[in-house]
Amino acid sequence: MQVISGEPEIRVAAARRIKSVYESEWRRYYLQKKTFGGHVNVRTALAAFAIAASVTAGAASAQTPAPFPDAAATDPLAMGWMVGSPPPPERQIRFSDGSFMRFPQTRWSFSHWRQILPSTEISRGDGPASPLPVALRDDLDAVTFTPMGGDHAMTWAQSLDANYTDGILVMHRGSIIYERYFGALTPRGQHIAHSVTKSFVGTAAAMLIAEGKLDRDALVTRYIPELAGSAFADATVGQVLDMTTGLAYTEVYTDPNSDAFAFVRAASMIPRPPGYDGPETTWDYLKTLRKAGEHGAEFHYKSVNTEVAGWLVARVSGKPLAEVLSERFWIPLGMDRDGYLQVDSSGAAYAAGGLNLELRDLARFCEMMRDGGRFNGRQIVPQAVIADIAAGGDRKAFVAGGYATLPGWSYHNQWWVSHNPDGAFMARGVFGQACYVDPKAEMIIVRFASNPQASNALLDPLSLPAYQAIADHLIANRGN
Repeated sequence: MQVISGEPEIRVAAARRIKSVYESEWRRYYLQKKTFGGHVNVRTALAAFAIAASVTAGAASAQTPAPFPDAAATDPLAMGWMVGSPPPPERQIRFSDGSFMRFPQTRWSFSHWRQILPSTEISRGDGPASPLPVALRDDLDAVTFTPMGGDHAMTWAQSLDANYTDGILVMHRGSIIYERYFGALTPRGQHIAHSVTKSFVGTAAAMLIAEGKLDRDALVTRYIPELAGSAFADATVGQVLDMTTGLAYTEVYTDPNSDAFAFVRAASMIPRPPGYDGPETTWDYLKTLRKAGEHGAEFHYKSVNTEVAGWLVARVSGKPLAEVLSERFWIPLGMDRDGYLQVDSSGAAYAAGGLNLELRDLARFCEMMRDGGRFNGRQIVPQAVIADIAAGGDRKAFVAGGYATLPGWSYHNQWWVSHNPDGAFMARGVFGQACYVDPKAEMIIVRFASNPQASNALLDPLSLPAYQAIADHLIANRGN
């Protein structure tokens, strides 16, 4: 166990943050039963609570073991999920009972999302897939790093299991140097990207702004008058894209009364309770939101902003969001496979987290972001748009978000920007999805995962130092 260094009040604050995080995870496991009617492993829940309770004001463990079965014990192939015609009842994963969102079932469902939830196609067109040069290296697995606040080093290879990785790919100077797949994901398989989706939407919106088709300083209602009676009535396009809107909306998945549950029910993302009489679609739900505080003052991560951003992109383009993503990214990037975007009961796209795609196709997009918007022999996104994203947003406003693992970061156009010496920025999603762009190292890392812990606040202490270690290794060995 490591003692947190620094002044007493700093140690107290750090310990309280860690304790709060693990208490939240314990509550999340309890709520799986309350919300979905699912079975909760009491020993697992109590273990999480015990870990939280053990963190005192004077000392805290920065490498507290996750209170869940490890990656090997939850391998979806070994567990036999959805095998058989039909599968045995105890091995079935369904939408109707919420099991598709329970761990360890998520280790299968995240790689089979389209079998469970409705989606619409993002066409890749008829052209050939763009080539991805391969120059595999054998020196990355042994790269070591120390997790945030930790006192024991671990290797890159060890971190993959610790993060419940389903697939991971590293590109350096435009070539694939590392690629691995685990569990239910195959090289040709597709995986739910969760909130990595937001960065695709934000980039499309930024392109429309650069083209003069969307005004960043204009009110949202110039384009979507249907939101005139909502919290977005006096919000600007830029405030929505940077998530600095003041909304009476909570996104706390450990609280069954959180507004987030009302949103996902309206969007048909979880089963609705008997007698449900709330909004029927995502668009209907957005109209019900009310304002709290001033727009533009503070960053608060609320996915409903991205739903408005997706609506803006579709409205200004005069096309469904999936068609915009096809024309802007899938076709010019030369994607290997059609992508898919989750939709609600009306067919409206889930802009905040519904993208399903191949790992290599995510790499194509992220490599394009690293190379100033250029890929497949053409300029796909204007270089100025990429530079603006990488420059980041309001760092002072970001502090209000309370991201203890992201000091000095900002959020801009639906991208997370580190402002570190490497100029790194990233797209990130719950349960471990990531696209990490490091311009100085000339590197990208894309990852799909099925971590039992949703919050990036829990995953960052392991993931971010691992990414930086690979970047540092590549910089130090440029001649190899």
